[in-house]
Parts: sequence; structure tokens; C-alpha cells
Amino acid sequence: MDSHAIITALTPLVPGAAYEAGASIDFATIYVPADRLVDTCLALRDAPSLRFNVLVEVTAADYFPRDPRFEIVYHLVSIPNRLRLRLKVRAGEKGAVPTVQGVWPSAGWLEREVWDMFGVVFDGHPDLRRLLMPEDWEGHPQRKDYPVQIRKPAQTYEPLEISEEEFKANIERDRARRTAR
Repeated sequence: MDSHAIITALTPLVPGAAYEAGASIDFATIYVPADRLVDTCLALRDAPSLRFNVLVEVTAADYFPRDPRFEIVYHLVSIPNRLRLRLKVRAGEKGAVPTVQGVWPSAGWLEREVWDMFGVVFDGHPDLRRLLMPEDWEGHPQRKDYPVQIRKPAQTYEPLEISEEEFKANIERDRARRTAR
């Protein structure tokens, strides 16, 4: 099933949504308006001809300085129909995207990761906080305008934290344990 067939199946299920087929070399890709994302995901999950019952991934792409800046990407799988689908939602610098955690509970962690790395806000997410970066981290490191010009001198040698005698004793202890088995 290609993008156009999925759009044809979705159009009567989500009235008023304007879908757009995306270019892809591997599997179907469609663009979904942010305000119709949850309705579209429910239709994709529940429609017997589609049944996209697994959310595999949520990620984002930053197209700075383009507006809208971000594309949030959802990878879906229909196990019964053996189909894959890529949904894309465009979001501006300050734009927010509704959470799909109510459709697929696994979206909770994936949306937190996107928020942590890109700063994309998911409206309605019950626990939007840092997941990969420390709580006191400032900014979102996957953004194209994130400052990465940190200067650090090259370090080619780092001394052992244990003495040479302790290292040899550890090796002998490990050998003794292996031979005792």
C-alpha cells in the first residue's frame, strides 16, 4: 500500500484533514497537519484496512533556518497487514504538536526524547521532562543552532586510576577464578 492508497483510505475517516504524500524510497510517507494528528493516528490504528498497531519510533529533523523549522517523524507498523508507514508533522520554532501517547502508550518515552534533544513541545504530554540529558542541562543539543564551539585541549594520555601492582593482582585473581570453574 503506497502513500496515495493510505491517504484515500484516511480521507473519509478524518474529515477536513489535508494530507500530502511525501517522497520516500523505502515505504509510504505522508504529511499530516498537526491539528489532525491524534484523529489521524486513531484512524490509522482502528481502521480494519489499516490497523497500524505499533509505534516504532518518534524522532525529529531540524531544518533551521527554514520555516516551519521541524518535522516530527513517526514510524508505524501494521503487523496484521504487514505494512510500514512514516507520518511527518511540520512544526515551527514555537509550535507544539499534540501527544499521541493516548493512542500508543509507548509514545511517552519517545516524545520525551524528542523534547529533550530538539525542544519540540508535545501538548498534553503528562510527564515532559529530561530523559537523556541531565536535569540542569541548558538547551537542546540536536538543534542546528545549538552552540558546539567548545574548546578543550587534546588529551592523549590518561594515567591509570590503580597502581601497576593492583592491576597485576586483579589479573591474577581473574585467572584463578577462571581455572577454579
